[in-house]
Amino acid sequence: MKAIEVTEYGDSDALEVVDADLPEPNADEVRIEVEAAGINFADIMQRRGVYPDGPDAPYVPGMEAAGTVDAVGEGVDDVSEGDRVVAMLDTGGYAEYATANAAMLFPVPEGTSFEEAAGFPVQFLTAHCCLFEWGGLEEDETVLIQAAAGGVGTAAVQLASNHGAEVFGTASTQEKLDLAADLGCDHPINYTETDFRDVVDNETDGEGVDLVLESVGDDVFERSLDAMAHFGRMVTFGVASGVPAEVQNRRLLFENKTVKGFHLGQASVHDPSKVMAAVPELTEGLTSGDLEVILGESFALEDAAEAHQYIEDRKSSGKVVLKP
Repeated sequence: MKAIEVTEYGDSDALEVVDADLPEPNADEVRIEVEAAGINFADIMQRRGVYPDGPDAPYVPGMEAAGTVDAVGEGVDDVSEGDRVVAMLDTGGYAEYATANAAMLFPVPEGTSFEEAAGFPVQFLTAHCCLFEWGGLEEDETVLIQAAAGGVGTAAVQLASNHGAEVFGTASTQEKLDLAADLGCDHPINYTETDFRDVVDNETDGEGVDLVLESVGDDVFERSLDAMAHFGRMVTFGVASGVPAEVQNRRLLFENKTVKGFHLGQASVHDPSKVMAAVPELTEGLTSGDLEVILGESFALEDAAEAHQYIEDRKSSGKVVLKP
């Protein structure tokens, strides 16, 4: 089969097309003929070699894939050959075939394409957990979503808006701001032109927001703390800037603010029921049309390096996927 391999850590040109053996499913696994694979910023961090406990090169990247089951391992009873599924993976999604733990996959929602399904698990489960399970968002609260036009951002805007929250969101272009607004963002903010803290202050009478979803790090983390209300919460789930942020505990003490971290992979390992509990609700939302996977560009599998660079250049809106 054809697969994409990170031959060694580095820039996007570290991704190479290789011929690989067809993987065989172990016990409790299935093999999927991949129709679409989602690209996540974590894939880029792994490729750079800066992802904590990331895979050692060489390896095949890819944390989520959608396709058709074509082989079933011993001990798998509730999945059959021919089933249309979407899977969460440790690695291996950037390939024509991938193996997945049967416990970490679920049916492609009715009326959902493989491309949409490949953009569903990581971004919607991350958004739901950050907003509700970790963030505790309540109806009529205010939330600031950094990178509101990205994969997780577009999911979070929809979920927060549907829940009745007042949504602030940042993005870098008018096209991205329009997308966020169409999805329910009440206050789209162009962070290249306007300090989001000023907009938050103006719209909340200086009180700040109740919740922040932060995925950038560096000074955006610190300024997001500034934009929080007393007793406000932040859930930080990424370091897109490449510069980890630090927080002084005295700020949290004297301003009565809470910061929580969220990592989908580690949360799935340590408390999978807490993470996966949202799947029925999210699947129903996609089926009913209340939720939508916002697809960005689609790239052929062999163009994975170009797809990574496209995301790194901040050209993407929504979910970028690969198609074998």
